[in-house]
Amino acid sequence: MAACPATTRGSSPVTMTTLPRFQISPHCFYLLLISCIFLGSIPGTLSTKTVRLRSIEIFDTHEWLASSATVYFHCNGENKTILPDVKENHFLYTFKGEESWQPLTELDNKKCKRCGLYEMDSIKSDDIFDEWELCPDEFINGEYVHIKDMEFIATFICNECKPVVNSTQAVANRRDEEKKMNVTMVVIISALVSIAATAITVTAYKYWQKRKREQDQARFLKLFDEGDDIEDELSL
Repeated sequence: MAACPATTRGSSPVTMTTLPRFQISPHCFYLLLISCIFLGSIPGTLSTKTVRLRSIEIFDTHEWLASSATVYFHCNGENKTILPDVKENHFLYTFKGEESWQPLTELDNKKCKRCGLYEMDSIKSDDIFDEWELCPDEFINGEYVHIKDMEFIATFICNECKPVVNSTQAVANRRDEEKKMNVTMVVIISALVSIAATAITVTAYKYWQKRKREQDQARFLKLFDEGDDIEDELSL
């Protein structure tokens, strides 16, 4: 005898056909796809800014034996990144950025991280080469050089990082451009006024000379006519 599904009074048996099926309509699917593409096209929305080490030179390790030194890079809240090859002093280590321990860290769009370079110490607390704020806008053409006197010099690369011009600097640059434009306009207007004044002066001088010649000619003709009248009277 076949078993019947358990039911309660006034209710229908629960089967696979009665369970709700969730389906995404083509319209919603296309809308979701377009939203993902749009968000991915916005710089800094889904992209990460990876920081890698290109080169480093240690001026002085804090361990007695340089070969036993363990140098590492660390940012607050993240794991330590040990630089296994960095041992000797006054030796420039260069890297391709594809090593197993790369990248060092990742940066947000505008937020800085508190990072540093350290050396492990087996007896006491780790030695600090330097600690500083690592910011994406400090990378010029994808490079950032950090120097600590008497400690080390390191070059970091971040191809996605670009310097950001803050609003204050942008306003200052715009004001400088406006000042330069105003000075240029003043110079041009002054030159035009000078040219116009010179042209008016020359034209007025030529007109005065012409009037003077006409007056001299009229005076000469008047004197000549008066001389003719005197001769006519004498002849009479």
